[in-house]
Amino acid sequence: MDATPEDRLLDGRVRLRQALGGYRAGLDAALLAAACDAPDGARVLEAGCGVGGALLAAAARRPLTSFVGLERDPAAAALARENVALNDFADRVEILEGDVALPFKALGLPPFDAVMANPPFFDDPTALRAPAAAKQGAWMADGGLAAWTGFLLKAVREGGTITLIHRADRLADILALLAPKAGSFQVRPVHAHADASAKRVLVRALKTGKAPLALLPPLVLHPSEGAKHTAEAEAILRGAASLAWT
Repeated sequence: MDATPEDRLLDGRVRLRQALGGYRAGLDAALLAAACDAPDGARVLEAGCGVGGALLAAAARRPLTSFVGLERDPAAAALARENVALNDFADRVEILEGDVALPFKALGLPPFDAVMANPPFFDDPTALRAPAAAKQGAWMADGGLAAWTGFLLKAVREGGTITLIHRADRLADILALLAPKAGSFQVRPVHAHADASAKRVLVRALKTGKAPLALLPPLVLHPSEGAKHTAEAEAILRGAASLAWT
C-alpha cells in the first residue's frame, strides 16, 4: 500500500503514514482518541483501527495503557504496524487482522477493559454515492451497525467501557443495540457551530451499567468567526485536553 509522507497528530507527538487515495484519519479519529479514558494498566481494543490514527493518538494520550487494534484489511493492518514502529509503541500497541463480522472468541483473547470504535457510517449502499474502492470499508458497514455493537459487547468485560463516535441521527439505534447488555450511557453531541444541529455524537457506556442516561454539554468545533477551531476543540486536537466524561 503506497503511503503519503508523514502526517503529524497531537501537535506533532504522533507520526502517521496514510494510504494514498484511501480513507484518511481525521477529526472523528481525533475525537475518539480524546474520548478514551481507560485508566493506567488497562487493556483497550479498537475495532476497525485502519492505519492507526485513533489508536496511536489514544496510546500517546495514555502512556501506561496497552492497546490492540483490529483491522480486516491486510494492507491497512500492515501500514498500522509500520505506524506503531514509527512511534516506538511496539511494547504496548499490537495490530491484529480480524473482522467484527466474526465472533470475538475467534481472536482467542480475554475480554478487554475498554473498547472503542468509529464504525462505518453507512450500511445501506443506496444511501450515498458509492465511495472509491479504497474507501469502501471505512464508509460501508457490511454487517450493519448491529455487527459492530454486538462485537464490542462481546469484546469488553463486565463493567468495562464502550466508546463510539457516529452520526447523530443514529443515536437511537446505538442506544437500542447496546441497551440489552450495557447501560450508564453518556452522550456528548458534537456541533460544527453553536447554532447548527449536531452531526456527530460520542457515546460511552458501561457493560452491565445501571446509571441513568446523561446528556453532556456539547462540543462545538468552530466559532462563528475568527479562529478555525474553538478554544476547547483546539486544545483537544493538540492533545492539551481530553473529552471528559462524568
